[in-house]
Amino acid sequence: MSEDLRSVYSRAPEIFQRLRKEIDKVIVGQDRAIEQLLVSIIAGGHALLESNPGLAKTLLVKTTASCMGLDFSRIQCTPDLMPADITGTTIIDEIGGGKKFRFEPGPVFSNIVLADEINRASPKTQSALLEAMQEKQVTVGNKTYALDRPFFILATQNPIEMEGTFPLPEAQLDRFLLKIFMEYPTMDEELEILERYTIRAEPKVSPQVSKEEVIALQKLCRDIPIADDLKRAVVNLVLATRNWDGVQYGASPRASIGLILSAKARAFLQGRNYVSKEDLHVMAYPVLRHRIILGFEAERKGLTRDQVVGDILKSLSL
Repeated sequence: MSEDLRSVYSRAPEIFQRLRKEIDKVIVGQDRAIEQLLVSIIAGGHALLESNPGLAKTLLVKTTASCMGLDFSRIQCTPDLMPADITGTTIIDEIGGGKKFRFEPGPVFSNIVLADEINRASPKTQSALLEAMQEKQVTVGNKTYALDRPFFILATQNPIEMEGTFPLPEAQLDRFLLKIFMEYPTMDEELEILERYTIRAEPKVSPQVSKEEVIALQKLCRDIPIADDLKRAVVNLVLATRNWDGVQYGASPRASIGLILSAKARAFLQGRNYVSKEDLHVMAYPVLRHRIILGFEAERKGLTRDQVVGDILKSLSL
């Protein structure tokens, strides 16, 4: 381990504590969603946040970006949004009587990209994000442009306004490391929201970590060991989704990779240098809930994907 990585590793608990404290200045409650969003970033994956309107999905992403000192851009997805509006376009400049082609980067050229209400964009525009999400690069015309690191797509959608939307295809959903649900606040949390946003001045946050430290934390996360029996448990879990009653299509190998990486990131956030069974249990839901497709009969009976994941975990004693 290099001297720089060793320094970041020794300060990791303090960095994570400062991050949470700063995010909590703006976001009330939502502890599980905040933890899972940080897990996604430390593990180097993209995240899809889903909740009913008004539960601070966009605010959480913007606050996290501000606290991490990373470049941030926002794409407000609408049906008329075009791929070039995301990736950028080639412009012709007239210089000294001649013409020169110049590439004008789009909002995807940032560290954290918020794709707000991603399911309102057309399938053609949604597909423009695929190369960026998987390969961290963008191809425009016959040229390929590398994206700056770290790079994350943090997308939002709400499940109740489906008119005029385009559900994400399974191939694109599979590229999100986590699907994060945000819940309604409790009575005490909502009272605190009223206190914070109707009486006091709106809270401000400041960067608590640098871009270089984020990259170092991602490298350190991968070095956290995981026992062989837990690796086998992950594979058994993913295999079970492909043969479980009521599941039409199970999770891909990308789910196995994602579950181990996210479990490592959760252990790292909690100050442990090993992965526990609890890490796998907790992270199985956001890793798998968007990667399994239920059959018609299961959906007719009202079975949810989280219920299926819970039943499989129980059967495997995880």
